[in-house]
Amino acid sequence: MTLLTQDEQQQVADAIDRIEQDTDAEVVTVLAARADDYYYIPLLWAGVLALLVPGLVALLTSWLSASELLLAQWVTFIVLALAFRLPPLTTRLIPQTVRHWRASNLARRQFIELNLHHTDGDTGVLIFVSEAERYVEILVDRGISSRIDNAVWESIVEAFTQKVREGRVLEGFLGCIASCGEHLHEHVPGTHTRNELSNRLVVLP
Repeated sequence: MTLLTQDEQQQVADAIDRIEQDTDAEVVTVLAARADDYYYIPLLWAGVLALLVPGLVALLTSWLSASELLLAQWVTFIVLALAFRLPPLTTRLIPQTVRHWRASNLARRQFIELNLHHTDGDTGVLIFVSEAERYVEILVDRGISSRIDNAVWESIVEAFTQKVREGRVLEGFLGCIASCGEHLHEHVPGTHTRNELSNRLVVLP
């Protein structure tokens, strides 16, 4: 699944390159199609409904025999398990708290895996988006958090999240990067030329 074209990904990389010329921060962007495959969710819902629905029908009508009830439960389970695997349905079956929890965990794993916690001066910044969960988060290392209040990032995330919900992912990225750049330039100005980490957009399937 291609979330952004190669040209759009390059626009993101160029935007990062521009703001890093005026700050000592190291900015990395990650775009994930989804934070988890949630394979267990369709099976869980299908299992619960397969137990309840045929049983309720048998209770109300009394026309299903034991063998017919068992067959109805198996058919219900198989049909629903397959139907619930469709991405639009799967997403709707998952509580928002679970989806955001999984996305937040992935963001933190990416922060570590991309070595944002090992930058000179602890100035790593991760802009993370998980499209299926409509989730946006900005993670910063202590060299940034000690100078910029977290409320600043929350306001930027709110604006970016709205763009993601509207399907305007590229516009959201560019606006977010520009907003981050303004605050980073003010509070973490550039003192020397550096580029420890790649500026390319990291895309996770």
